[in-house]
Amino acid sequence: MAANAAVFADSLDGLDASLFLVDTDRRLIHANTAGQAMLDASDVLLELRGVLMACDSTVSQTLRQVFAAAGRGDQAHGINGLAISMIGLDGERHVAHVLSLTSGMRRNASAACSAVAALFVRKAALTILPRSEALRNAFKLTPAELRVMLAIVELGGVPEVAAALGVANTTIKTHVRRLFEKTGAARQADFVKLVAGYATPLRKPAECRQSVGATR
Repeated sequence: MAANAAVFADSLDGLDASLFLVDTDRRLIHANTAGQAMLDASDVLLELRGVLMACDSTVSQTLRQVFAAAGRGDQAHGINGLAISMIGLDGERHVAHVLSLTSGMRRNASAACSAVAALFVRKAALTILPRSEALRNAFKLTPAELRVMLAIVELGGVPEVAAALGVANTTIKTHVRRLFEKTGAARQADFVKLVAGYATPLRKPAECRQSVGATR
C-alpha cells in the first residue's frame, strides 16, 4: 500500500498545476512540487499545523465544507463540478477545482494515503498552454473548443467563461457538449486532469485519455 501511495504521489509531482491531496478534515496528505511552492509563498494557501487553509477566511470555510462533502462521495453537493475563485495577497486571481477521490478507481488510488479529495489550483490567466496544440490535435478540437476548454480550467463555470470570452452562455454550453463528445469526459472537472496531463511532458496522450476515462 505504501508503494502504491508513493507511485500515486510521484505521478502528481509532474503536474504544472498546484495540487493538494487532503483528508476529510483538511489535513494535508501530499502537495506536489508546484503546490509546495504555493504553500511556501503563503499568498493563496498555507499549511497550519498540518491543515490546508486559504489566506482568505471565506474561501477557507468553503474548503472546509467541500472536503467534508468529498468524504461522503462524488454526488455530495455536486463536488466534481465545483470551481472556487481565490484572490492571492498579491492580487492575482486563481481558480481551484476539487476532484473527489472517494469512489471507483480513484478510491483505490487514494486508499493508501487516506485522501478524500484532490484540489487543483491554477492562476487564472486565460493563456494558451505551450503544449495545447497536441491537446487540440489529439481530440480534433476546433480553436474555439480548445479556448473554451482552457477557459473552463482557468475560470470554472459556464457563466464565468461566457463573460470572459464575451459570448452567450448558450454558446459555451454548446462547446462544452461537443468537448464531452470528443474527449469522452463526463464532467467539466475532468477537463482539469486532461489539460494538466498535456501540460506535463512526462504524460503521453494515451495516458491522458485513460486518466479521464478512469473518472467516469
